[in-house]
Amino acid sequence: MVDAIDETSARDWARGQGYAVLAVRKSGIGLPGFRASRADFDSLLFSIELAALLDAGLGLVEALEALSEKESRGERRRVLGGMLAELAQGQSLSSAMGRYSQHFPTLYTAMVRASERTGDLKQALARYIGYREEVDRVRKKILAALIYPVILMVVGSMVMAFLMFYVVPRFSKVYEGISGELPFFSTLLLGAGRTIEAHGWIVALVLVAALGVAGFAATRQDIRARLNEQLWRVPALGGRMRVYQLGRFYRTLGMLLRGGIPILPAMDMVRGLLSARLQLQLVEARRLLAEGQSVSHAMGTAGLTTSIASRMLVVGERSGAMAEMMERIAAFCDEDSSRWVDWFTRLFEPLLMTVIGLAVGMVVVLMYMPIFELASSIQ
Repeated sequence: MVDAIDETSARDWARGQGYAVLAVRKSGIGLPGFRASRADFDSLLFSIELAALLDAGLGLVEALEALSEKESRGERRRVLGGMLAELAQGQSLSSAMGRYSQHFPTLYTAMVRASERTGDLKQALARYIGYREEVDRVRKKILAALIYPVILMVVGSMVMAFLMFYVVPRFSKVYEGISGELPFFSTLLLGAGRTIEAHGWIVALVLVAALGVAGFAATRQDIRARLNEQLWRVPALGGRMRVYQLGRFYRTLGMLLRGGIPILPAMDMVRGLLSARLQLQLVEARRLLAEGQSVSHAMGTAGLTTSIASRMLVVGERSGAMAEMMERIAAFCDEDSSRWVDWFTRLFEPLLMTVIGLAVGMVVVLMYMPIFELASSIQ
């Protein structure tokens, strides 16, 4: 299982790992970041429970047996049972996780494999738990900031649909017998109302079909990649997306380095976390590192740093605490992203409310404008 934006990226990554690619097959379709097979197995919950049982003094096999017995059925019990069977055959925990790569990310399995050489599995689980909690915290903050604007847009769309499909057609009937010339924009609105009344089902089907096409397009990786590329070209938004991805990149890379994984294999593992544009820059940084360049020089030359990150990488090279310094860079980038999200939502929400209010108010005013004209003529 490889996380990649398209088949070409998946092939390039596999060949970079030394594999001979025979075929590439998509794991399924769905919304971005969604996997139906992962829905019943949460690697974070598994890590928390396993770490708690190991801290309580249970052995690895005993802990997995306890977790398996806790589950009566479902995907979790199947995965845990399969892992126990692998351990019974003498396989390591990382090898057992590798059999279920759809549930355990590659970087998680690699970190567990590195901990098996040093015997610090509990510390590795703690590092992964902390990593996931920080990543989820930033993601949840962004999603929470988007909930209110989405609700506003949905409610505003419903109000506009009610006005256009129900209210405006009835007003158009009222004005059919009125003599005199109506205001231009009112004529356009009422003409749209008569069209909707005469062909309402066709208009509704067209709207549903448009939504269906948009939903299907959202499941296509190539379309999402092109849309993402267009968003990157927007100066303000592209810069924010870059800072967010750099934060996730440095946090993941720092966690892997703490787990004892060399930096070149670690960079290969985190490649799938980056966009196509940053993946090309990561390939350049990896090439410079393989040639013997320093981390700060390679990252800076490839454009994978900010002004502050460059200085912090230099400090990490001097102190020898590169993993800790990368995690600090990630924390700085995440805090920067959080501040921008807060600022954006404070600005965007009132603007969105204003736009929706003006749209609804304009429709209402255009419906009543002929009445105002009639009243003024009677006077």
